[in-house]
Amino acid sequence: MSRLSRLSAGIATTATAIGAIAVLTAGTAAAATVTYTAGGTAGITYNCTFPGISPQPVAITAHLDAPDVVAAGSTVTPANVGGTASITAAVHSLLTAVGYDGIRGVATVPVTASAGTLSQPAATGLNIPEVIYPPTGPITVNISQVATSSVPDWTAPAAAGSATLSLTSSLSANLEFHKKSTGVWAPWTMNCTLKVTSPAQNTAFSPSITVS
Repeated sequence: MSRLSRLSAGIATTATAIGAIAVLTAGTAAAATVTYTAGGTAGITYNCTFPGISPQPVAITAHLDAPDVVAAGSTVTPANVGGTASITAAVHSLLTAVGYDGIRGVATVPVTASAGTLSQPAATGLNIPEVIYPPTGPITVNISQVATSSVPDWTAPAAAGSATLSLTSSLSANLEFHKKSTGVWAPWTMNCTLKVTSPAQNTAFSPSITVS
């Protein structure tokens, strides 16, 4: 074989190897972690029970972190699970009228999946930190995953496609409300039910998860 032929063969072999490496690298690229959200900026309206007053509207948002692409049949544990509950100034005024000025506790947030399976039906033990709120105005209650929270694993379906996680029509929280006059924290189980609207509210986390 001439020197030129050997050089050409070597170049061809090198190009083939580089091409194979590129294909392997593309196939094993790490998925990116993205934040999936439900409720947008306005929130999803639930009617929630409060001590001393009738059920009132509360705007709920939720978020979680998970890969943007998951392998079919693989299992993912979402992270940074949490959200907010927004109490209007009007509801705040009603709570003030019956003597409450603070809140703390834990939330249970049920979730569903359009495909695949969840290891448990809800995220539990999500923390609502102790807050004594100001005299007037709206209140934003933060909800967050902590070390003692239990978050369901999600196993992707066996076939490629996409799947969507969603909030359900109900959620609950084991709370304590602070009585301003006595300084006592009074236990309260808050139950929330999705407000019925037309068109129906969208409880899905966006975007959908890609299953490859």
